[in-house]
Order: sequence, then structure tokens, then C-alpha cells
Amino acid sequence: MILFRKLGLTIVLLSCHSVAFSQTHENRIEPISSALRAREFDKAVELSRSALRESPNNAQLWTLQGIALASKGDSKEALAAFQQALNISPNSIAALAGAAQIEYQAGNRDAVSLLNRLLQLRPGDPTGHAMLAVLEYRQGNCAAATPHFEKAGELLDSQLDALHAYATCLVKFKRLDDAVTVFQRAVALHPDDRQERNLLASIQLMVHKPQDALATLGPLLEASNPRADTLELASNAYEDSGDTPQAVSTLRQALLLDPRNVSLYLDFANISFAHESFQVGIDVITEGLTLQPNADDLYLARGVLYAQLAQYDKAEADFERAYELNPNQSLSSAAQGLVAVQANDLDHALRSVQSKLARNPNDPLLLYLQADVLSQKGADPGTPEFQLAMRSAKKAVALQPTLAPARAVLAKMYMQTGEYQAAIDQCRKALISDPKDQTAVYRLIQALRKTGQKGEIPDLLKRLAQLREQATKEERERYRYKLIEEDTPPRPPVQP
Repeated sequence: MILFRKLGLTIVLLSCHSVAFSQTHENRIEPISSALRAREFDKAVELSRSALRESPNNAQLWTLQGIALASKGDSKEALAAFQQALNISPNSIAALAGAAQIEYQAGNRDAVSLLNRLLQLRPGDPTGHAMLAVLEYRQGNCAAATPHFEKAGELLDSQLDALHAYATCLVKFKRLDDAVTVFQRAVALHPDDRQERNLLASIQLMVHKPQDALATLGPLLEASNPRADTLELASNAYEDSGDTPQAVSTLRQALLLDPRNVSLYLDFANISFAHESFQVGIDVITEGLTLQPNADDLYLARGVLYAQLAQYDKAEADFERAYELNPNQSLSSAAQGLVAVQANDLDHALRSVQSKLARNPNDPLLLYLQADVLSQKGADPGTPEFQLAMRSAKKAVALQPTLAPARAVLAKMYMQTGEYQAAIDQCRKALISDPKDQTAVYRLIQALRKTGQKGEIPDLLKRLAQLREQATKEERERYRYKLIEEDTPPRPPVQP
């Protein structure tokens, strides 16, 4: 990340020169300072070395040599010179600034302690705060970075990466109004940048200011070739501001530009659901499925809409197809997180769970995860793997009766062995613990159909549709947070 590189060096030079000028009565200091001002860096190095042979314990001479070497691009020798100056004079502002600048450019954590010492001596230095903020951000420490970003003030207005880092931290802490202000500064820095405007509009939608979002997107929408992602944001803004016809029109325009974009069809389904235009939504989703026939999210969305029209057989068929396409739909959030960490490598995930179980064999969550991962691997009834999964799930619910996901996976295995009433019992108990468990509702529908108890199924399909719609809204909100973080990554430090 190339942040504050020139500004930082300016601080070093100005600091050192101000010290040098205060010591002009020392004949060995002034010639070096003059050479630096004239940008005769080789001459400044030679003069400093000559002077240091006579005065090896002079911190100013070591500092001036560090500046000359840094100006030549010899960071290694410059850092050694600044460190020597600090050994002699630990509170030398110029040496601290010089050493911190070099360590910062190299991305080294040693810069943090140097900058903290510098800020103790010069607490109002915006460049020091900005550099320290970026270093903390690189380490993922937004709590430490944010106060320093705030103290950097207007200095950030010329540093796009730093503004992004600052705004990302604000979003993380749900300080969305402040994040809007920071992204507005980023747009002011690059007003023609499409992505900057999209990011700002996304945050404005998160704080429920759709008209502001539309104003932000205005120049992009007025262009001759607006992009589909910009049109999608605009459609969301129109819908949030109550202009549904314009939202639909804009979304259709986006679909013409990017007809394979599943997210656009899901947006259309959401609008259709909100305005009870269920058949229109079904028709559009069906069009999307002709282009993306394996998109499980589209089957779920269409199933939700079918349920609203009381077309329960079609709803159930879509839900079942969605789960066939994406078996991970049945994983709980805990299991999804584990599998994601392992890049969907179930074998690796299983080894990880089992290694933890070896140390803690009575952990209900680990037992559940073992059962769920084994189930996802396709363990067949009667096999040792299936029996292990069954024992793990039973033990998990015995240890923690309210662990709804464990009951859901246990119900799935009972379904596989034909024990449908046992599956029904597990699903009902799971829903007592977690009424929002979509997997438990889905399994209950399956089990009731197998036993011929179909009277309850329509209401359960409606319930599943409502849960799915609610989850979709929550997912969209999480997506916006994720969008900000993924679109504002720090670049790697550049070696000087």
C-alpha cells in the first residue's frame, strides 16, 4: 500500500532541517544541510561521514546522514544511521521520523513503536497518525486504527487507499453515517471513478438514504453505457424510495446487460414478493433458470413465490431441487463456516473435527459437526461412516437438547433409514429450539409427505417461504457489508 510516502519524507526533511538551522554555529552541520537543500545527496553523505570521524557521538550528524542515504534510496544504510542517532538521542524527532518512515514503507511492525514514540513528542502530527492508522489496519486492528484515522484529518483527502481503509473500519463498527462522509471524500478525490460512486451508494442504501444514493449514482446513470451493477444499485434505491415502476424498469435494463447474473433475478423476486406480484416474479425467475439451470438460489426464490400462490407441489419441487443442487443448504452456519475455512474440502474438515474430538469427546457442537460432515460426504445407511454419524448426532442432542442443527441432521439420517416418525419428532424438537431453522422445516415437510400426513404441509411451505424471504433480506445486508470490505483491500507495501 503506497500511502503517505512523499508526505512522510517531507516530515523527515523539514524536521531535520529545522534542527540543523538551529545549530548553524557548528561548522560541520551547515555544509551538510546546504548539500541536502541542493539535493546533492552523495556530497551530503561524504560530508557527514567526514564529520562523524571527528564527532562519532553527534546524533544530528547521524540523522543528516540518514536523510542523505534515504534520499539516495539506500534505505538499509539510512535506517542504520537513524538507529545510531536514536541510540545517542532517543527523543530525536527527526531520527524517529526517518526510521519510522523507512520501516513503514517496508511494511514492518517496528514502525508502530517508532510512530508511537514520535506521537508522544508531537501528538498533533497528522502524518504520524495516518501512518500508524494504516499499519494497524494492515494488521486487521480497526479498533486501534480508527482513532488515528480520525486524528489524521484532512491529510487523508489526498490518499484514496487510506480513505477506503478508514471507511472499512467505520463500516465494521456500524458507524455507517461516518462511513458515508468518508466515502464522499473519496468520491470528491476521484469523481469520475465508477467504483467509488458504487461504494458510496451502497453505504447510503445501508443507512436508508435512497435519494442520496440516486444522487451519487446520477452521473453514472446519465452516461451512455451504465453498467449492470450500477443499475442494480439504482433499482434498489428506487424501490427503497417508493418508486417501484422505475425500480422494475431499471432492473430489467440491468438484466438485458447481464442476463446470467443471478443476483438480478433475486432482486426481481424480492420486488415481486414485496408487492404481491408473485406470478410476474415466477415468470422472470423461470427466464433466469433457462440461462442458469443449476442456480439453487433461483429455485429457492421461485419456490417462495409458488408458495404464496398456494401452488404447493411446485413450491416443494423447487425447494427439493435447490437442496439437490446445493447440499450445503442443510449445513448450519457453524458447519458452513468450518467447511468454508477448508475450502469445501470435507475430508479436511472431518479430520479437523475429529482431531478436536480426540481432545474433547463430549463437545456437542463437534459431535454435531462430525455427523453433518459425514452426512454431506454421502455416508450410506449401514456403513460404518453412517453409524458413526448417527451415534454422533444422538450424543450431541443428548448432551445439548436445544442444539437444533444436530436434530436436523439426525432427522435427515432417520429419513434415510425410513424412520419417518422419528424424523418428524426430531424436526419438531428442532423447531422448538430454533423456529427459524429452514432445514428443519424442509425435513419436516419431507417426512410428513412420506407418512401421508399432508394436511400440515401447505402451512409449512408458507412458513418456509417466509423464512427464506427473511433470510434473503438479511443476506443482502450482509452482502453489502462484505462488498465494502472486499472492494477496499489494502495493497501490499512497496519496498523502498
